[in-house]
Amino acid sequence: MLQHFGKDLQLLELRSSVKEAVTAYDKTADELIVQGIKKAYPDHSLLTEESGLLEGDPDWLWIVDSLDGTSDFASMNPFFSVCVALMHRQELVLGAVYAPTINEFYLAEKGKGAYLNQRRIQVSEVSQLRQGYVFYCEGGEKDRLRTGGILSRIYPEVMDLRKLGSAGLETAWVAAGKGEAYLTTKIEPWDVAPGVLLVREAGGEVTDFEGNQWRPEQGDLLFSNGRVHLAVLGLLKVPK
Repeated sequence: MLQHFGKDLQLLELRSSVKEAVTAYDKTADELIVQGIKKAYPDHSLLTEESGLLEGDPDWLWIVDSLDGTSDFASMNPFFSVCVALMHRQELVLGAVYAPTINEFYLAEKGKGAYLNQRRIQVSEVSQLRQGYVFYCEGGEKDRLRTGGILSRIYPEVMDLRKLGSAGLETAWVAAGKGEAYLTTKIEPWDVAPGVLLVREAGGEVTDFEGNQWRPEQGDLLFSNGRVHLAVLGLLKVPK
């Protein structure tokens, strides 16, 4: 990715189809990651954005997004990442997010904490939502009125709303205390699985918009430092 980043001007044409954007680099990276995992763990199952479900031992499932933030990559924006997570018997045990252009490597192992470039990280201590920075992305949500409604309820109550274009980085930045929360709608599991463990191991909280614990099939999710979680959940509820 670093070898080709910013050098393929034809990728700029993908801006017209951001949500469906797939580059040759997504696929090449996916192939490399799948080959690496299969060489080390030939019996394990894999679920990747590019290859779909590759069935193996159901107790072990690798979840992979080879290029999270394809539109950023295509637009010469450095905020893209590689996301890899491992589940054992339906439980997250490993999560990694790597942003090569900014040299940030996030890693979490269940029960052993979360790390950025081998240094322990923790969620922020901000407890007042009006002092909080909230990341967001609409994920796979195509209803802009719904997205607009959610943001109209959140924005007046926070310090600022920010969007990076890579769910992997947005979740990792919450884990590292660079923001207090991240919310997303209709997101795919490969975009957020490593971030779920990163945020948990950094002392934060991850639920759906109803306050239920994360499951791979859930798409509307809130990641936070835990201290502002209930306040954000209250704003996410649709007024009757």
